[in-house]
Amino acid sequence: MSTYVYGITATSHPALPEELGGVGDPPLPLRVLTAGELAAVVSDAPEGLRPKRRDLLAHQNVLGAVGAAGCVLPMRFGSLAPDDDAVTGVLSERAEHYKERLRALDGKVEYNVKGSHVEEAVLHRVMSENPDIRAQAEANRQAGGGSYEDKIRLGELVAAAVKAREAEDGALVVQAVEPQAAAVSAGPESTGWLVNASFLVDRDEAAGFLEAVEQVRKDMPHLELRVNGPLPPYSFVEPGPAEPAGSAAGVDAGAE
Repeated sequence: MSTYVYGITATSHPALPEELGGVGDPPLPLRVLTAGELAAVVSDAPEGLRPKRRDLLAHQNVLGAVGAAGCVLPMRFGSLAPDDDAVTGVLSERAEHYKERLRALDGKVEYNVKGSHVEEAVLHRVMSENPDIRAQAEANRQAGGGSYEDKIRLGELVAAAVKAREAEDGALVVQAVEPQAAAVSAGPESTGWLVNASFLVDRDEAAGFLEAVEQVRKDMPHLELRVNGPLPPYSFVEPGPAEPAGSAAGVDAGAE
């Protein structure tokens, strides 16, 4: 049976809460594998594991409980190793890396910030800032809406201006909150988000980080910002000793 890996800690980490269970139905019992100064929180891997809400929450709950008692290097949901020996083998092989990461991430949490434009507000902004757009819009209005080509031209001008504003606003968001973070990790680009970034924040300074985000909301009302956190520092852990279910690559630890 494969071994499901939740996260990596130091062997000095406090013991797991007795009532805590892992993924699976019923929840599979957790155990701790050790290799030198490192430990991995694991369980058996249930057959047919899929990202169902129950198991996603179980994964998060394990990391939350372990992280509340000390630093943990979180693995993504679905991180599997062939067996226990494979886990302890990689812990030994990459011991210095994992110990360095535990030191660097101790006392820190992750916040993910995503931002998008409020459509009507950003259109008003680009119209007011761009004389070419205003001129084309006025010409179309005076021509009773303009020709098909005129409408296409106006649409292209607006689309280009919005795209440029997305890049500029995304950079401004990161620039505004980055001073409150110890590190920043850019997330994957996706449709609908002009910024998707994760910030590593000292747990004791989280209030200051959230205040900085709130100030951005006030300064840039044409943006909608969403903050998720505090989270285990997924985006600041390199690939570890396991393999995501259904993947041929090593575990990719990062923001969910």
